[in-house]
Amino acid sequence: MDFDFYGHQIVAHLSPNEAGHKEHNRVDGEAVPVRHFGAILAMDEWHRLAAKLTAAGTRFIIEPTIRFQGLPGEQATFFFLDPSGNALEFKAFHDEAAIFAR
Repeated sequence: MDFDFYGHQIVAHLSPNEAGHKEHNRVDGEAVPVRHFGAILAMDEWHRLAAKLTAAGTRFIIEPTIRFQGLPGEQATFFFLDPSGNALEFKAFHDEAAIFAR
């Protein structure tokens, strides 16, 4: 379930057997960690952050990519773990009206 949190997404997945990041959902061919926090950036900010993290040698769970190309909800996204092991997602939309599109 996606929640609109003041223009940002809070995503909740049901995972009764979850422990750590062992549970994943398949999303557009990628194994997305069930437990994660996501923030939506402007597209130019997303590109700058992706380039900065790539240049710094960040180990991505999901490399910077465009998901759902040509479909409602098309988005730029990447995932990595913070120093405490929490999965973080940063995404951007060319059309912010499509944030909750299906």
